[in-house]
Amino acid sequence: MSDSKRFAGTCYIKVDGEQLAVEGSVEIPLTDVIRETKVGSTGVAGYSETKRIPYVKCSAFLTPSFPISKIAKSDNMTITAELANGWVYTLSQAWLVGEISGSMSDGTTSLEFQGIDGFLQAGK
Repeated sequence: MSDSKRFAGTCYIKVDGEQLAVEGSVEIPLTDVIRETKVGSTGVAGYSETKRIPYVKCSAFLTPSFPISKIAKSDNMTITAELANGWVYTLSQAWLVGEISGSMSDGTTSLEFQGIDGFLQAGK
């Protein structure tokens, strides 16, 4: 069997094992650090490195089974993002950040989860 060439498209988001109907894009961090170049009077001195907050961002449809209570109140969720390219990102001990609101014109909500640990299981 040949390797698939698909790297974008349909992906899946699960909150504590319960699948959301995702619309549009899903965003995850690909690294666990952020680097910033430091420059001084003599030019580039090097860089600093800080830990990145693990997160998952997505837009989901507000279906009748949408777990609003769980998402709004829980602070110890496991969020799993299964991407079209076969990568899986798992966010553990997660909570919703910011406010949650719904667009009734298209039946969606934008969600951002942050957590204690994020793990990316990527290809080669």
